Amino acid sequence: MKLYGYFRSSASYRVRIALNLKGLDAEHVPVHLVNNGGEQLSENFRALNPEALVPALMDIDAGQQIVLSQSLAIMEYLEEKYPTPALLPDNAADRAHVRSLGLSIACEIHPLNNLRVLKYLTTTLGLSDEQKNAWYQHWCISGLAALEQRLASDKRTGDFCFGHAPTLADCCLVPQIFNAQRFNCDLSGMPTLMRVNQRCLEMDAFIKAMPMNQPDAA
Repeated sequence: MKLYGYFRSSASYRVRIALNLKGLDAEHVPVHLVNNGGEQLSENFRALNPEALVPALMDIDAGQQIVLSQSLAIMEYLEEKYPTPALLPDNAADRAHVRSLGLSIACEIHPLNNLRVLKYLTTTLGLSDEQKNAWYQHWCISGLAALEQRLASDKRTGDFCFGHAPTLADCCLVPQIFNAQRFNCDLSGMPTLMRVNQRCLEMDAFIKAMPMNQPDAA
């Protein structure tokens, strides 16, 4: 199994956490999103993943080599192929709840402030770094504030986003909090998120997945 990713990519970070929680070994193949104009745009990587995005997971399934893209699809694949320990609850409604939490980050918050969007703001639209950071903070804080309200008001929230064991939702939350802190977002009004984040960061699976602990960290 090979995971093509970038140490600071939120999406790659999610998959690293999921792999670690399941005790799975994967060869990490670095794809630097900045060097050489962005290695994800190279002909070789586009042949692997035409979306030119990380992560991409290469695996052998039913005797055939496959390549998967999109972090949530990869995590769902790992969940189905390696169901223990589970990243999704048993109950259908609870599974939908956990998926909804993860998707609120991966589809509502992250796409508005990932690297290619921020680069477009500064290079194509000519925004200053100050304006770019304001964009990031606005969308990140508003999205996380909604997530805080959901978790704080839901009795299913426990030590983690759902109950007392990490799920797919926590795999998404921790990388988003990491990036929000990088961009100096004010998270003081989000005690539930910060409590869950801290609990996750006490676990080896999350610590091992942190960007600064990756071989390509620079």
